[in-house]
Amino acid sequence: MFAAVEAAELGRRVLVLEKNPKPGGTTNWAIGSLSSSASPMQAAIGIHDTPAAHFEDMALFHGGLLSRDNPELRKAFVENVPDTLRKLLDMGVVFFGPMPEPPHRAPRMHNVLPNSRAYAHALCRRARELGVDIRLNHRAHRLLTENGRVVGVEAVVDGALRRFFARRGVVLAGGDFSANPEMKRIYAGEAISRAGALVETSTGDAHQLALDVGAEIVNGDLVSGPQLRFVPPKINLMTMLPPSRFLALLMKWAMATLPQPIIRPFIMMFLTTVLEPQRKLYESGAILVNTNGTRFADECDKPQFAIPEQPRKEAYIILDSVLAKKFSSWPNYISTAPGVAYAYLPDYRRNRRDIYNVASSLGELAKKIGVPPDSLKKTVADYNQSPREGTPGLLQPPFIALGPVRSWVLTEGGLKVSPTMEVLSKSGGVIPGLYAAGATGQGGIILEGHGHHLGWAFTSGRLAGRAAAQHGAYR
Repeated sequence: MFAAVEAAELGRRVLVLEKNPKPGGTTNWAIGSLSSSASPMQAAIGIHDTPAAHFEDMALFHGGLLSRDNPELRKAFVENVPDTLRKLLDMGVVFFGPMPEPPHRAPRMHNVLPNSRAYAHALCRRARELGVDIRLNHRAHRLLTENGRVVGVEAVVDGALRRFFARRGVVLAGGDFSANPEMKRIYAGEAISRAGALVETSTGDAHQLALDVGAEIVNGDLVSGPQLRFVPPKINLMTMLPPSRFLALLMKWAMATLPQPIIRPFIMMFLTTVLEPQRKLYESGAILVNTNGTRFADECDKPQFAIPEQPRKEAYIILDSVLAKKFSSWPNYISTAPGVAYAYLPDYRRNRRDIYNVASSLGELAKKIGVPPDSLKKTVADYNQSPREGTPGLLQPPFIALGPVRSWVLTEGGLKVSPTMEVLSKSGGVIPGLYAAGATGQGGIILEGHGHHLGWAFTSGRLAGRAAAQHGAYR
């Protein structure tokens, strides 16, 4: 959507074809942080930070992946993301921070309020102000070409094919391919192909459109994950509220003013992301059981690869009252959580009742989560005969089940692009009229560290929209 806004601000007529019934895609489920140097919020607290420093620090996150990075795209990103942040602020988006995240030398992580849905809300509002034509439920089917140039898109609309022509360019911004098992198998291997996707419509359509006209995917073998994450929260009244600026400013004031015990339950109600249970939970003695009530893997030895083989591809975390007490306060948190830093067991009891179950016996707990009672009782009894080293076993009622948890990946492979987001062919030449942004146009840039994926999505969108708008008209 940022590509559309950027092009429209340059005076171009813009049409957006959105596959889903509403905009936002993966962004709506993101933690919501955006990392940038040279921000107004940094300046307000006396931090002098530069894109050059950000460029250097990003490399410190990469480790063994540094040789896989695209430094030209990293440079384009860090030099342009400050303007991206300022544009979002101008659209009314509210951030809390900046927050530190080593090895960044300065606090750069700006966290959106009230949640990540604020981005799509603000961008769509701005796009409509500029006259952008947004068509929902339009799935791109193939790119239209003339004389080697991309001139439009053929899309499926209400079961029929329709053609849409572009005078200056087509920007592909269709997310990743985490929900496409075949693409994951081809690029990342069999084990990754079985892991699930956070957004089921992230099927790599945009990648495939470009591949069909001679493009190339780079770093296709790289993925974030698989990670065990709780299933998405059910819609509640708070998450249904429009992510308004007034609400965000109220939250920002409260976070800066009120004690954490008062504000954290309120903030937790607005979480739309899916949180990840920490490894320390298993190291302390919690176990994973599948929907048959049986333990299927060593919880500390990559259980995320085993869960896709389980019934319904999900599992539950089982704790007793001793563990419940331990993971109710610092330093033993269940998950990291935006806005409140950490989520403890009481946070789940209050705000994720859909995945929190408690009972005075294992048999009762099994009934609550829909697993065979005798099986769960036997599983826990067997575990207690030889519990994890240094732990007493799961002995003390009441017993708690958190979940289900599922195994998810985000794919990092994107189309090869130039620093102005032109899609490149396998030979390295530009495919005229075609641009890509976000995960679709990741182009080899490594985005380790919080706030870089969203920062890249928005910034590359701006660059792609600008380049397409400034290109000479074909028709």
